[in-house]
Amino acid sequence: MDVTFAPSVFPPLALGFFGLGTGYLIYGPHELFGYPPKSDAVNRGLGVWGIWMPGLCQLITGMILFVGLTWLQVFAKEPPLYMAALAFSAYGIHWFAIGWNRYRGNDPRTNAGMCVAFMVISAMGATVFFKVADWPVGLLFLGLFAIYFFDLFASVGLAIGERALGLFHIATGGWLMYLAYAATVNFALGYHWSV
Repeated sequence: MDVTFAPSVFPPLALGFFGLGTGYLIYGPHELFGYPPKSDAVNRGLGVWGIWMPGLCQLITGMILFVGLTWLQVFAKEPPLYMAALAFSAYGIHWFAIGWNRYRGNDPRTNAGMCVAFMVISAMGATVFFKVADWPVGLLFLGLFAIYFFDLFASVGLAIGERALGLFHIATGGWLMYLAYAATVNFALGYHWSV
């Protein structure tokens, strides 16, 4: 017996954008301005936020997209959603590790290799979304690439890397808030904002 599900025009993009943007807006001021100042309590607070907002929101988004694209086939045959599913899933899982490491006060130098891998996935995302003329999401992936580029330097202890990382966290976090807002009003109110 074949079971067919009705198509959905509501991929959970806003949830993923909002979760990641919130994480960046929490981490960015600490990195750029040193506020709040470094302490064990601040690391624990940043760790909890990292796990639960960008980590869980993106992982849920990625899993829904993957299941909806592959098993249930409820999302329109839009190949760029595959890239979105990959990115949301991978970034969500990596935020669990980042948050946990921050919470536990683990050595950040272990992030160097991760930064290289996430520069690659960011370049993939930029390639896909600029190719399909979705410049707002392509621009997001350029911001993500810059984040991991500077995180590479921050992870090995260069202060300029942490400051630049904070700047790109804040800028990209602001852009993610726009994308979350635009996706929400587009789906909920039928607007046509660029996403």
